[in-house]
Amino acid sequence: MLQPEQIIYEDNHLLVVNKPAGIVSQGASSEEISLIDKAKHYLKKKYNKPGNVYLGIVSRLDKLTTGVIVMARTSKAAARLSDAFKNRQISKTYQALVERAELPVSHTLTDFLRKNDAARKMEVCKPEAKNAKKAVLHFQLVNQCKSVSHLKINLETGRKHQIRIQLSNYGSPILGDRKYGSCIDLPRSIALHSATLSLQHPTTKEKLTFKAPLPSGWKSWMQ
Repeated sequence: MLQPEQIIYEDNHLLVVNKPAGIVSQGASSEEISLIDKAKHYLKKKYNKPGNVYLGIVSRLDKLTTGVIVMARTSKAAARLSDAFKNRQISKTYQALVERAELPVSHTLTDFLRKNDAARKMEVCKPEAKNAKKAVLHFQLVNQCKSVSHLKINLETGRKHQIRIQLSNYGSPILGDRKYGSCIDLPRSIALHSATLSLQHPTTKEKLTFKAPLPSGWKSWMQ
């Protein structure tokens, strides 16, 4: 079940959670429990609800990634938020620790990506390649320490594994991301965090911004 400290925001329409590393957002195998399963159990127990609990994930994070994730407690909220994501009316910022010092204060990365089914990961390709999709991200340097850089990241596009593959291709793999070139092992995680998410409430229309604190394990790398 979710722990109270993992709940960022909750009302009759939304449940916003600080996702821990090492758990899938949904669609878990029979050997593991997904975040949405844990959230449903939390709501069922807290409100003593009989039968099934409705909960829809309208944003997803990779299994190894941490941070803000939004769930809808009603189908109407789910539909409206899904439309807002599709129309890019919801803004998110990420933070990451990467294996490279001496990065510019700010920079924009533009690549073309496609899925490599055989390798089960994304890859950078030429613009004219089959199934190529443009990917654009902007980063700002927050801090440099040892051989690690701390970045704040904003996405223009929302491609699968976009931040991970683009930073790796730039020569700055995310700490712990062995899939995309990191030489460092982190326990069941990578140093990529969904730090803030801003949206318009699906029913009240109020502008809301949710923040998730950085994982405690980052502190040793940021000294």
